[in-house]
Amino acid sequence: MAAGGGGVADPLSPAGVPCAFSPQSQAYFALASTDGHLRVWETANNRLHQEYVPSAHLSGTCTCLAWAPARLQAKETPQRKKRKSEAIGTSNQTDLLALGTAVGSILLYSTVKGELHSKLISGGHDNKVNCIQWHQDNGYLYSCSDDKHIVEWNTQTCKVKCKWKGDNSSVSSLCISPDGKMLLSAGRTIKLWVLETKEIYRHFTGHATPVSSLLFTTIRPPNESQPFDGITGLYFLSGAVHDRLLNVWQVRSENKEKNAVMSFTVTDEPVYIDLTLSENKEEPVKLAVVCKDGQVHLFEHILNGYCKKPLTSNCTIQIATPGKGKKSTPKPIPILAAGFCSDKMSLLLVYGNWFQPTIERVALNSKESHVCLVRDISNCWAPKVETAITKVRTPVMNSEAKVLVPGIPGHQAAIKPALPQTEEIENKRKLGENEVSIEERLGALDIDTRKEKDDLPQTNSFPVLLAQGLESNDFEMLNLTKRLQGHPNSAVLMVQWLKCVLTVHASYLSTLPDLVPQLGTLYQLMESRVKTFQKLSHLHGKLILLITQVTASEKTKGTTCPAQKAKLVYEEESSEEESDDEIADKDSDENWDEEDEEEKESIKDEDVDEENEEEDEDTEEKDEENGEDRDVASEKELNGDSDLDPENESEEE
Repeated sequence: MAAGGGGVADPLSPAGVPCAFSPQSQAYFALASTDGHLRVWETANNRLHQEYVPSAHLSGTCTCLAWAPARLQAKETPQRKKRKSEAIGTSNQTDLLALGTAVGSILLYSTVKGELHSKLISGGHDNKVNCIQWHQDNGYLYSCSDDKHIVEWNTQTCKVKCKWKGDNSSVSSLCISPDGKMLLSAGRTIKLWVLETKEIYRHFTGHATPVSSLLFTTIRPPNESQPFDGITGLYFLSGAVHDRLLNVWQVRSENKEKNAVMSFTVTDEPVYIDLTLSENKEEPVKLAVVCKDGQVHLFEHILNGYCKKPLTSNCTIQIATPGKGKKSTPKPIPILAAGFCSDKMSLLLVYGNWFQPTIERVALNSKESHVCLVRDISNCWAPKVETAITKVRTPVMNSEAKVLVPGIPGHQAAIKPALPQTEEIENKRKLGENEVSIEERLGALDIDTRKEKDDLPQTNSFPVLLAQGLESNDFEMLNLTKRLQGHPNSAVLMVQWLKCVLTVHASYLSTLPDLVPQLGTLYQLMESRVKTFQKLSHLHGKLILLITQVTASEKTKGTTCPAQKAKLVYEEESSEEESDDEIADKDSDENWDEEDEEEKESIKDEDVDEENEEEDEDTEEKDEENGEDRDVASEKELNGDSDLDPENESEEE
């Protein structure tokens, strides 16, 4: 099982590239390289069987792949009657291969037809697919993604059967239980799901980094006396990114124990894991772990309970080149993948490079703890010349066409007027005339350089420059290091072009044996410039700040006040120099105050008189009322009425 897809930008992405052996007989080895190509190799004769390039192989690169189980492929054969030739040709071939992409889609590729079988898109994932697992019985497909969800696909209808949230962060790995009723999922923590109800059955601690691989190691519990429910007592293995420990977990009946029961230690991050299942308690589990450093570690252990100390490998396999001569030293050859054969006594090793790997079958009969295999793969690293030449087309050129010789793009030597030649200068020296001035000497040098540059026409097009360099095999013309050391503007264009070339042709460049010395100088040049970039950026910021301050101060100095006439001017003089007018004004002010006081007194007298008149009027009114009352009383007495009679009082009321 592959550790996962190789996203280089994310530091927590698994190392290696997606690859897997075909089920049962391991007749084929499929790998999806970083350039988006799917290649299927025959393990028996190390021959390329098929190559498939998806339409969106650059934007939607393959991040994971999985072969369909052999039992499932036998069930999915069409119902129609086949011809004898078809039956013979497809009887021993595996069929479907599921590919997960970086954009969230899943492709089903048929190795029998050599073409795309179907595509699973609608209702699925919105982000990168991290792992794919086939169900061994019903043909369903399970996938997990960075969008935190797990999707159950129906491969017959190419539609989503169920989708649920698997974790609070991205889900990175999946594994189906041997009985097909449970599903393991992992981000950083590990969860065991019941597939029928999509409920969590158990929680496990997991790893500090995203889990890159999950594998069940046993199909029967160690204690066979108790009834087996299909999951209790089973062991499974987990590996994580940047983690050199492979943890072994046991599914127990109680939900208390959540930690690993044992662990295997390796030298580097695991990139590919394969194992042989233990069918009973006495059969040991054989484990092959391919690490990022290119070594294979083999373990053989009987899983029976808790083990505190991490277990080390029984054997380590490494491959190296032969050292030719005294000066040349052997170089290690990285192992890319390893898988156990059906007899469990031999191992298939895939080593070399991803562009053209070498597949070899190695017997596991050595009792040594470290095995180093010496292999010479120098002939396998370079692609065939015939295939490369057929793709090159020589352009048909007319005799009138003008061929431009490459130079520094965008820069040409300035045309200067003719200056004294070097021969005249030498004659002056011979004739004993005055000494040649420095200006004439520099002019002679300018003539020489101008002649050399004017003899070579310049071109501003990189395609023309590169095409002419390749056709003429001129290494000076194609020397990128010298061109990067030239003008900064040309370096900007060259870096952009170089980035595209290295990205697209990375798989081919990795096959060149002398790649390091060729690109070493270029790397050192770019690294030296990058180191000074931070200092230059700080200096650039300070200069901008100074320039803005200087311009602001110059603007304030240059501004002039507008000429305006004052509407009011006030002048204050001393008290000793008072004029006669001011004294007259003071006298008038005093007279004004006296008149005000007289007016106030007259107003007060008038008010007092008015109040006295009002009081006299009030007294007169009161006297009149009293006289009327007296008259009424006298009339009553004459009529004989008395105030003591109550009846009369009521009548009056």
